[in-house]
Amino acid sequence: MSDKPAEDSSSTPEVPDEVWEQFVRANETAAPKEPSARARMVTERLRRQEARGELPEGWRAGPARQEKKRGRGVWKALGVLLAVAVAVVAIKPSLLPGDPFGADSADEASETLPAETAAPTGPPASAAPRTPTLDDPFAGSPAKRWADGQAGIVVPEAKAVGGRSKADVASALELTRKLLIDANLDPATLRGERPETALDLLEPQQNVPGFLKKALSKPDRKHDPLVMFSRFDPDEVRLVGDVVKTRGRMTFKAGQGAAVAVHADYTFVYPVVRTDGTTDVARTIVRRVLDLELSDPAKYRVTPGKIGVVKYDQDIGNSACDVYDGFLHPHFPSAEPTGATPTGPTTDPYDRSRDISDDKGCGTVSRT
Repeated sequence: MSDKPAEDSSSTPEVPDEVWEQFVRANETAAPKEPSARARMVTERLRRQEARGELPEGWRAGPARQEKKRGRGVWKALGVLLAVAVAVVAIKPSLLPGDPFGADSADEASETLPAETAAPTGPPASAAPRTPTLDDPFAGSPAKRWADGQAGIVVPEAKAVGGRSKADVASALELTRKLLIDANLDPATLRGERPETALDLLEPQQNVPGFLKKALSKPDRKHDPLVMFSRFDPDEVRLVGDVVKTRGRMTFKAGQGAAVAVHADYTFVYPVVRTDGTTDVARTIVRRVLDLELSDPAKYRVTPGKIGVVKYDQDIGNSACDVYDGFLHPHFPSAEPTGATPTGPTTDPYDRSRDISDDKGCGTVSRT
C-alpha cells in the first residue's frame, strides 16, 4: 500500500476545452509519432480522473465531436463508393439486375442473348437507330445480340419418345441441325452454289428432293428454291464479313406411326453489300419454320439416315417481290427498288411471335 497521499480533486485543475480539442485533433490528423511530455501528462491526468469518475465537461464534449467527425467520414466514403458504382454501371449497364433500360433498346449492348427456349410473346424492342456499316453490319438491329451462325442452332437434349429410342431422337435432331446449317449458313449455299449436303439429308422416297432439284436448275414462280434455301446472286451482292446472326429453337415429340416429329423455327439475318464497289450495307432477314419426321424403317418404306419434310414455311424480309430467279435480292436505301410493288402487309421481320403460315403476298418490312 502506497504512503503517497491521494491527490485532492479540488486542487486538480480541469483541462480546458480548447486544450482537449487541440489534443484530439492532433491525434486524429497527425502522422504517428512519439507523444510529447505534455501529452503524456494530460493523458495520465485524464486517466486518473476517469478512474475516480471526475471527468471534466471537456471529456464528454471530445468524443461527441469525434463521433460527428467519424459520421462525416463515413458519408464521404459512401459518396466515393456511390460515384464509382455509377461510373461502372454507365460503362456496363448490364451489371444492373433485371433490364432497367429495355433488353434490346440499348444497341450498344454486346452480350449475346441466352438461347431461345420458348416462343416469344412479342417482337424485340427497337434498337437505337443506327446505319449499318462494313465495320458494324448489325448496327441498329436486334440481331446484334443474337448468336453467330451455327452457335444459334441449339439442339435440345434427346430422350426416348413414342416408342423411339433416345438414339433415334438424337439422330432426328442432328439431321435437322445439319439441314438448317447447309440450307441457310453454308458459305457455298449463300453465294448461290448447289446445296448438295442439304439435298442428301432429305428422304428420297418423297417428292421434296426432286422438287428442290428442279427449282435449283430452272427456278420459276412454281419452283422457287428460296422456299428452303437462302441464296444470293454472287454477281450482285456479297456477305459483309463471315457472320450471319441466328436465333430460334428446336423441339420434338412423338409423331404418327412411330415417327420422331421435329419442329424447327429459326430466323437468319444476312448483311450484304453490292459488288459494284459501293459500301451501302443492307440486311435481309429470313425466317424458316420446318416440320420434319424421322420414320421407323422397320415399319415404313423409308431410307435409314434420311429425314422427311412434312411442312415448310418461310418469311423473307427486305428482298425484291415477284422475282423468281432463285436468288434473294436485297433492297439498298441508296438504290431504286427492284421487282414488283409490294402488295402484302407491313410486318416486323424480327417478330418471332408472329405466325407466318397465314402470310399473304409479298409485303414490306418495318425495319431491317
